[in-house]
Amino acid sequence: MNDAHLHMLVNHFPIIGTIFGVGILIAGAIFKNNSVKNTAYILFVITSFFGFASMSTGEGAEEIAEKLPSVSHKIIHEHEEIAEKLALFLYVLGTISLIGLYLNIKKHAKANFVTYIAIGFGFSVIYLAQKTGTTGGEIRHTEIRENATGNVDSAQEIGEEHHEENH
Repeated sequence: MNDAHLHMLVNHFPIIGTIFGVGILIAGAIFKNNSVKNTAYILFVITSFFGFASMSTGEGAEEIAEKLPSVSHKIIHEHEEIAEKLALFLYVLGTISLIGLYLNIKKHAKANFVTYIAIGFGFSVIYLAQKTGTTGGEIRHTEIRENATGNVDSAQEIGEEHHEENH
């Protein structure tokens, strides 16, 4: 298993985990159920660790992907920039979640306030996760790029662009 494969294994969980976590946390807030909220908080903490794993494997995946035809450094760089922001937001969400978990366990008066902060911040993370996932997908899935026309010539042009960048 190479670095690109490892990156592909870990990079989907921060996206899916955050979406599920926000949904679970909203349900916990609606039903006023601390066990459900705590489940979401634990999911967010796990998600932040997968964000770290994604960042740790990204550089190795980049080295492999840059050697492939139809992959330009520009596309990878765009993905990398957004992924760095996402990672930071995931770490903050993980920290907020640890605080929320602690406050729920201690039955602190501010626990609900932290729940609403985590939900709001979670939506920011989902937005960045969507952008990160899309730019990551564009690296190998030329059909989802903005300039995709659906013909063979565009893929060949992208390959030529990649070839010119490397020479």
